[in-house]
Amino acid sequence: MKLLTKTFLLFTITFNSYGQKALSSERKEAISLEIQQMFDNYHSDITTKGIISEFKYLDDSSDFFWVPPGYEKTLDYDTIKSILTTNSKVLNFIEFSWESIKIFPITNKIANYSGVVKCVQVDTSNNPLTFKLIESGTLIKRKDGWKFLSGQSRNLASK
Repeated sequence: MKLLTKTFLLFTITFNSYGQKALSSERKEAISLEIQQMFDNYHSDITTKGIISEFKYLDDSSDFFWVPPGYEKTLDYDTIKSILTTNSKVLNFIEFSWESIKIFPITNKIANYSGVVKCVQVDTSNNPLTFKLIESGTLIKRKDGWKFLSGQSRNLASK
């Protein structure tokens, strides 16, 4: 039921945005650049400050939800925060970088994205692990910048 409610909310936001004036190609480009800068800052913060720096980029509203790798159901902000906090204790290093990304501005404050992220992490026993995630989601612009509102990540199988 919660997934249905949140999905309905996302569709409502998206479809209501179509009643607004369409974004110009210049505005779409400007929004895409803002979001790309947010992703660059996000990845840099995680590399230099650790995975708990991710909190700054998550929308902590009741509308937030995520489906991380290995999960089949949406998780709320508090659950994601708990998972990140637990994982931060077993990671010495983590780095994310986009292999590919597409950003789709919908309004001045809502955008979708999808892409492939390369992840490198080293645990507290100095065991390195490299993997790729396919990720898609919705971003929302708040007073303090772009935030992850919802999305999903899945591990890509190694070749």
